Amino acid sequence: MDLIAPLMVQGLQMALVLALAPALTGLTRIVKARLVGRRGPPLLQPYRDLIRLARKDVVLADNASWLFRVIPYMVFAATWVAAALVPTFAKGLHFSWSADLIAIVALLGSARFFQALAGMDVGTAFGGIGSSREMMFAALAEPAMLLMVFSLALSAGSTQLSTVAEFMGGSAVGLRVSIAMGLIALVIVALAENARVPVDNPATHLELTMVHEAMVLEYSGRHLAMIELAASLKLVLYMSLIACIFLPWGIAGEGDGVIAHGAAIMLYLAKLVVGGAALGFFETSIAKMRVFRVPDFLGVALMLSLLGTLLLFVSRSL
Repeated sequence: MDLIAPLMVQGLQMALVLALAPALTGLTRIVKARLVGRRGPPLLQPYRDLIRLARKDVVLADNASWLFRVIPYMVFAATWVAAALVPTFAKGLHFSWSADLIAIVALLGSARFFQALAGMDVGTAFGGIGSSREMMFAALAEPAMLLMVFSLALSAGSTQLSTVAEFMGGSAVGLRVSIAMGLIALVIVALAENARVPVDNPATHLELTMVHEAMVLEYSGRHLAMIELAASLKLVLYMSLIACIFLPWGIAGEGDGVIAHGAAIMLYLAKLVVGGAALGFFETSIAKMRVFRVPDFLGVALMLSLLGTLLLFVSRSL
């Protein structure tokens, strides 16, 4: 009986991130549409799109290998596991020992690798362009992410997310330059990893600007549904990661009651709404940059993460 309650809370977190992923995507689209004077699609439109795609037959190229068929499920599984490991409304969960920042970076890197491999599998020009660009951006985004993880680990004494959230929610943190640098670096990496403006525009299909969309142009039916759901899950993952590390207030602790967990869920939903609205506002207020300027943009995140880590080596109070 002592094992049932922790497993139920862990399962609730896994189901919550999966259920909220399309809603966050829909919220961002609504905010962007309203800010430019359009009505926009309804909030539930991403759910309808996923259901419609899941009902359609899959169209495969003649030269598509078995990897092309399996990769959508691998990408979805890796992203879902990574998103479920991030403490959203509760910390100290049953599988919190595996909720490590380095493990999450590894899961996201594996999903990126397989998706780029799928883009090159059929042999189309668009797939090769998207995969090469994705790997070029990843060469800067992953080191920036890891350096941000190391700076947090030096401050909190652990890379385990529950420990980091507990440390960041305490009064001993204060205002630190290294933490502010880590936040800016994580936001930049999140924009690049989720193919958002100014790195990429998720609403365009121009071959000169596509990154993520170019890799999935050959997918259809349930395979495309898995890819789209994984993309929405990744957005929820980074929103949850920012909220867990830099806004850890209101997260229920181990042993708290049902009321505390319910209040934590409501606060987590409010954080997602604020994050989705902020993302929509940011994307409508800035233009997309050229592809060859994206390394400079990600280089800022890399330098900020590196400076934050060096500051912690020089002085623990910064």
